Amino acid sequence: MLIQIILIVALVAIAFYLIRATPSARHLAVRRMLVFLAVIGGIVVILSPGLLTSVANAVGIGRGTDLLLYGFIVAFLLYVVTDFKRSTQLSRANTQLARKLTLAEAHLQDEISRRGSHPDD
Repeated sequence: MLIQIILIVALVAIAFYLIRATPSARHLAVRRMLVFLAVIGGIVVILSPGLLTSVANAVGIGRGTDLLLYGFIVAFLLYVVTDFKRSTQLSRANTQLARKLTLAEAHLQDEISRRGSHPDD
């Protein structure tokens, strides 16, 4: 069936996105375009409910609700992967910030002790 190929390609694309490097401005633009397309698609389906069933029949699914469910599953997996990547990136940034803060505090303590040992400075 055509839907099986489409779903497998979507899941492989999500797995590839998970493996790729950190998100950039390009990823943000693609994500915004996907959200925009989903909104437009939702509006079209609301205005013409039979269209979803026609598309479902074209890809080998009997009902439009099943196609919608598959679409939601793929979208949910994409959201989970995106959120995981963002969480990981924020955790790394937080760790680097903590390291820099610790080093700055240590440097400040060294400077204070050095000036304290030499009263003429």
